[in-house]
Amino acid sequence: MSRIGKQPVVLPAGVKVKLDGGKIFVEGPKGAKLEMSWHPSMKVTLDDKTKTVCIERPNDDRFSRALHGLTRSLINNMVVGVTKGYEKRLKIEGIGYQARKDGTAVVLTVGYANAIKHTPPDGVSVDLPDPTTIVVKGADKQKVGQFAAEVRASRKPEPYKGKGVRYEGETVRRKEGKSFTSGG
Repeated sequence: MSRIGKQPVVLPAGVKVKLDGGKIFVEGPKGAKLEMSWHPSMKVTLDDKTKTVCIERPNDDRFSRALHGLTRSLINNMVVGVTKGYEKRLKIEGIGYQARKDGTAVVLTVGYANAIKHTPPDGVSVDLPDPTTIVVKGADKQKVGQFAAEVRASRKPEPYKGKGVRYEGETVRRKEGKSFTSGG
């Protein structure tokens, strides 16, 4: 039995959940709304008395076991997203490397001839506490992570000097540069 899949998703106060024809709609106290459709072989039920969402699988084959835990995790991520939200922090390192806002978009100056502009998707917001810190926030965990990965991919940290865009707390493996020794 899936240890994750068999656990019910507990709904905190203020979260509204509606099941409708293979789709789940989750609305939070902050006004965030998320929806997702699950695989037809999974059975998702809403218990109004205990305020939980339960996921059941039809059989014990490998594909069903994988979908069982996945479906439960995705629904739990939606509930956490509409209550607390998700946040990714990025740091920019390098001389002259910085970010600025242009409306809702973030514009990066990271050593290329042209500035790189990234427009966040709906439901994702970007804050810049200072020119070298980017904070990506939103209710949808997948969208927040994807947008943060796209911003990071515009200039990944290089291994020699460590310049580039990285996640906060990410360690970059550094390499030693060329060493000139007297050849014999």
